[in-house]
Amino acid sequence: MENYIVSARKYRPATFESVVGQHALTITLKNAIATGKLAHAYLFCGPRGVGKTTCARIFAKTINCQTPTAEGEACNRCESCIAFNEQRSYNIHELDAASNNSVEDIRSLIEQVRIPPQIGKYKVYIIDEVHMLSQAAFNAFLKTLEEPPQHAIFILATTEKHKILPTILSRCQIYDFNRIGIKDTIDHLQYVAKLEHINAEPEALTVIAQKADGGMRDALSIFDQVVSFTGGNITYKSVIENLNVLDYEYYFKLTDLLLENKIPESMLLFNDVLKKGFDGNHFITGLSSHFRDLLVSKDPSTLQLLEVGAGIRDRYKEQAQKCDQKFLYRAMKLCNDCDLNYRASKNKRLLVELTLIQCAQLTLPDADDVSGGRSPKILKPLFTQQTASTAATQPQPQVKAAAAQPTATTAPVPSQPQGAGTVGSTNASRPSPLPQAREEKKIPVFKAGTLGISLRRPLHEQQATEKKEVKITTTSLQNDATYEDYIFNEKDLDYYWREFAAALPKEEKANSARMMNMHPHLLNDTTFEVTVDNDMVEKYMIQLIPAVQNHLRERLHNRKITMTVRVSAPTENIRAYSHVERFQMMSKKNPNLLKLKEALGLELS
Repeated sequence: MENYIVSARKYRPATFESVVGQHALTITLKNAIATGKLAHAYLFCGPRGVGKTTCARIFAKTINCQTPTAEGEACNRCESCIAFNEQRSYNIHELDAASNNSVEDIRSLIEQVRIPPQIGKYKVYIIDEVHMLSQAAFNAFLKTLEEPPQHAIFILATTEKHKILPTILSRCQIYDFNRIGIKDTIDHLQYVAKLEHINAEPEALTVIAQKADGGMRDALSIFDQVVSFTGGNITYKSVIENLNVLDYEYYFKLTDLLLENKIPESMLLFNDVLKKGFDGNHFITGLSSHFRDLLVSKDPSTLQLLEVGAGIRDRYKEQAQKCDQKFLYRAMKLCNDCDLNYRASKNKRLLVELTLIQCAQLTLPDADDVSGGRSPKILKPLFTQQTASTAATQPQPQVKAAAAQPTATTAPVPSQPQGAGTVGSTNASRPSPLPQAREEKKIPVFKAGTLGISLRRPLHEQQATEKKEVKITTTSLQNDATYEDYIFNEKDLDYYWREFAAALPKEEKANSARMMNMHPHLLNDTTFEVTVDNDMVEKYMIQLIPAVQNHLRERLHNRKITMTVRVSAPTENIRAYSHVERFQMMSKKNPNLLKLKEALGLELS
């Protein structure tokens, strides 16, 4: 029985012309060989299966060819080319850095570099997966890579360029290999299928190319797998069944159901998808890609972005005419939000079903433009109802307070029809957060002032200032006589202090950590003190005093909170930084530690 060779090895390119999808790089290498401008070190980087090692072998074969062709390719007839094709050439050495990544391996390679070639001009050393070399191996390789012998050329190949030392990168010519496009992959698969006498539908090859994700080796491996499954007759259905890929039919049918606002049928179709073993996240990403393909199918100028078979392309054009652009925009946004929230969701199926329900409501006549396509009559947000009910019930406590005001004061309120109406309308239109805060009081509340304060004087002052401009600020709310300062303790103060420190931006990470280690100390009911280590930290904390005070006053509901900062005394050790300081602090609490240290003759490092 004849030995079977997989397509990825059997149809591996042997010339620059046969390399797929890397036209610019192959032209550059051919011109460098033709002009004799060869570098001593090259770095080929890019995704897996795009031709890095293949191009390195072709390059090594071509530069040693004794009679190259006019196109700059190897002749395959001279002794050097024949030795290379028969895999017995001593001018080409391949090293797998994944398994030979020690300093000893690099030293043995350096010893081989000194020996000149017997046939040809150059000895080429191809180091694959070079990012796997250890730090010591890289350092041992630096000098040889910078100044190798004239007959030595190094070609480094890697899939992770960012892991290579900058000193290595600066000594190499860098060639970035791109992912192979779907069209180029399909053309090469058709070429292989023709040579192997295999019937393959274009739609089936399109699915294989999409599944390969830009890697030709992966595409040929999937091609061999499908050939074994189908027996040489590759159809679209067989590829879908073998690769476990969602059929286009599901998305075409689902889009028609969403356009017709058929929510039950859409949920049943999603249930069929789940029964076949597909993941909900895979389904929703495929649906968003389907909407994207419909969007690019609406405009002839963007039709080139549609990477599907010729038969399915017509179906996309037909369905794209039924879809409005606003529908596609909002549907893509909803599917993208579902994809972002899928991993964090505990009920993943419900998340996808809600997305389908919202997409099905986008074409309703009364669809809300502001709510991103949600219909307020079918899916009303809960917070909208709460806001409406709060607005409806909010004026009632104000009327009761106004009615009870004469009994709380010693003098009757004079009649002011214009002024009172102005103040009442202004206060009623304000969304003040203070009534909500009073309803959720969890600690005893005491008024900071006396009980005999009249409520009319602040209203008159406020009325005089609001004749020109109405401003809703925290200061105006706190100046209201109805404001009540809460009592707090040091534990509450420390909690909201840490909350402020955690909310600092990433640029203030060091200062945030420093504030986390501080513990504010209450001097009286409203004033607290923060002790710092040096003058520099004191200057920074003084700049933060306004922001910290505003944060604590709002969170602790006390407008009299005051912050002070001081530098610690020389004898006052705030924190123990070193081992010696820690031992000294512990020995003050327990003098027996000193006796133990002296008895055992211990020394602190």
